[in-house]
Parts: sequence; structure tokens; C-alpha cells
Amino acid sequence: MKHSQKRDEWAFSRGKFLIERHTADTMASAHWHDHIELNLLLDGQMTYLFNGRQEQVQAGRLVLFWAAIPHQTIAVSANAPLICIYIPLVDFLALSVDKDARQAIMQGRFLTGGSGVTSDAEALPRWEAEWRLGSAARQRLVSDEVKVRIRRFILDHSEVEKSPAYAPAAPLTSHAVRHVELLTDLINSRYSDPLSVPDIAKLAGIHASTANKAFGDILGISVNEYLTRYRLARAMQRLSDTDDPVLKIAFDCGFGSSSRFYDLFKERTGTTPRHFRELMSSNSQSAFG
Repeated sequence: MKHSQKRDEWAFSRGKFLIERHTADTMASAHWHDHIELNLLLDGQMTYLFNGRQEQVQAGRLVLFWAAIPHQTIAVSANAPLICIYIPLVDFLALSVDKDARQAIMQGRFLTGGSGVTSDAEALPRWEAEWRLGSAARQRLVSDEVKVRIRRFILDHSEVEKSPAYAPAAPLTSHAVRHVELLTDLINSRYSDPLSVPDIAKLAGIHASTANKAFGDILGISVNEYLTRYRLARAMQRLSDTDDPVLKIAFDCGFGSSSRFYDLFKERTGTTPRHFRELMSSNSQSAFG
């Protein structure tokens, strides 16, 4: 959210729904927060490093991603106005959207809308102004309108994908970026394995210290911290979307013991896995009831 946010902050939906407008700028390091983020760049362009990959954002094209995945703006045109909407994870999981699409977002999918949706350029500035200046009743209306827009955006996205909505940014020449792309691919595909950082680095064909330096330079975290956060992200998805036993989820997501999973989950989210699942269930029932 704010660019001054501490790197190690994990905001498990303690954060509220929020809309803000600011001039986009580059980030010194990656950050994360437990919201679904909806962005609209009103002018110019910018490039995110998201989940270890470059994602170019063009003006007027809505983007959506799970902000618990480390992300960082690495290139921004001058005086680029940006509207950011932050939807708490609990609220997003309660939306009536396609299950596969929701899972893809929680697994690190970066959704980009097509061009020519002029209504977004009109609606988002209005939402930001009404959220900042409006009454509590108007703020609730804005929140409801945003959620409907997200549902439509996700529903429309499969058609948009048939004609790619943007050209990927030209790859950076930095060895560190290439190392991060390779390492994140390995973690994302093998997070369930009992891998250590030296194991991951060996699979990538680089030294462990090189791997950690690349992550530190590009994402602002260690390889182990990224692995932990990714495993937690997948566990949260499973707790929300399935009835699988907590112990099975813990082991399937690469945690070596139930006690370590419980301790880490409580430390990072402020609640237990079981309570998190109950919270997700109660919110979903409220949404559809």
C-alpha cells in the first residue's frame, strides 16, 4: 500500500477497504499486504515486478492482483496518476466469482483488462472522491459498486485473454532479475517439497548466497521468506476453498510439522488456521445467504 510500509509487514485482512489516489513512483523494494488490489493508471505507464516477473501497466487498463505476493514498481513515467483500491481478502473470497479464476489470482495471476473501457476512467476517480469525502452510506455504496466491477472484470477476463491486452515489458538485463524469475518459478512449482534454500539454489544452478542476494536486491526479502509467504498463501487458499484437514494442508503446503504451521500462521496472520477457515466460511455464507 503506502510505499513507506515496512518490508516485513503482513496485514492479514486487519486492513480495511480503502481507495486512494496518488502519483505513481518507483519502489526501493518489494512490499505486500493481504488485500486484493485493483489499480487504474490514468495517464502514462508503469512496470510492476510481480511474483518475480515484469508486468507492464498501460493507462486506462484495469489491473487486479493479490497483493500478498511481493510486488514492486520498477519503472514509472513522469507524473503518472494512479488510483488504487484495496479489498480485504475476506471480502474478496466472499464474492460470487468463478472458483478457478479466484484460485488463479491467489496463486499469483496478474489480471490486465483490455483497452477502451472508458467507464473505468470515469468510475474510479468518482469512487475515490466519494470514498474520501462521502458519508458512511455513500462509502458502503462505493464498496458495493467496486465488488460488482471486480466480478465483471474477472468474468470478462477470459475473453480479453484471447487477444493479449498488453505487450510484456522488455526483459531487464540484470542477472538478479533473471535469477529471481528462475527461483520464483521453482518455488511456485515445488513449494510442497521439503526444500531448503540451498536445495532451491542448486536446482536453479546458482549458489545460495547468490540467490539470497538476488532476492534482496529485487524483492527486498530472502528466498526463505518468499518461500514461507508463498506456502502461507497457498495454505490460506486451501483453507478457504476446501474442506481438507488442516494437517493435510500443512504438509501439502510444505510445512514440516503441524506445530510449525500453526505457529507461523498465528504469527503472520494473528489467528489460527481453523479460525481463519471459520471466518472465510461465515463470510461466504453471508454473501450468498
